[in-house]
Amino acid sequence: MVTEDDIMELEKLVGQLKSLHTEIGILSRKSPNDAVNEFKLKLINKTIARTNNLLISEFIPYEDFTEFEKDDCPSNSDVILVISQYLEEVERFRNHHIVWCKKKLSYVYKLNGESSKIQAEAPSW
Repeated sequence: MVTEDDIMELEKLVGQLKSLHTEIGILSRKSPNDAVNEFKLKLINKTIARTNNLLISEFIPYEDFTEFEKDDCPSNSDVILVISQYLEEVERFRNHHIVWCKKKLSYVYKLNGESSKIQAEAPSW
């Protein structure tokens, strides 16, 4: 991570991806083959685009994937599959950028390779 803004963006994206996973997961269990509506697809695509901008190439789940095409009418199960991959990679990225701080007895984010003052959740190894 380079800036505190990057950390804030990461935290926001983790929350949004988890929320999307939960909401689309409910729809996917009820109707896995139903198409995701255009409004939800816009939100999903915005979240994926912001995630791709934050992650370095090593952590992007699919190098050639940038967004869902609305004309393709992706199903609930298609979307949940991709969001699951993004959640895994975002968590791997987050784990790569946190460190245990003995002084604080908690995990903190690293900024430019150095421990910051910004507290982080424990890794989900």
